Amino acid sequence: MTTSAAAPSLDADEERVTRAQRLLIHLGAALVARPFDTSTHEKLRAFLDEDAELALASLAALRRRPEAELRNRIAELAGHTLRPAGGTA
Repeated sequence: MTTSAAAPSLDADEERVTRAQRLLIHLGAALVARPFDTSTHEKLRAFLDEDAELALASLAALRRRPEAELRNRIAELAGHTLRPAGGTA
């Protein structure tokens, strides 16, 4: 039997940006595959009308975090340590 530590969860800003990014990638691919699909256009409009402002605010909040905090958070989520800036350990 294998035991694994629980994966760290995303905070609200991380979750919002991640969900928005996944949705927009999906919608972008759908627009390329079916550029005139009205359902895809409606989903994109709904995101822009209802969720884009909060997603952009969350993205701005993430971008304001200090580099050291971002590196630590990435390491925590990825489960390993990142090298410091400049590549020296």
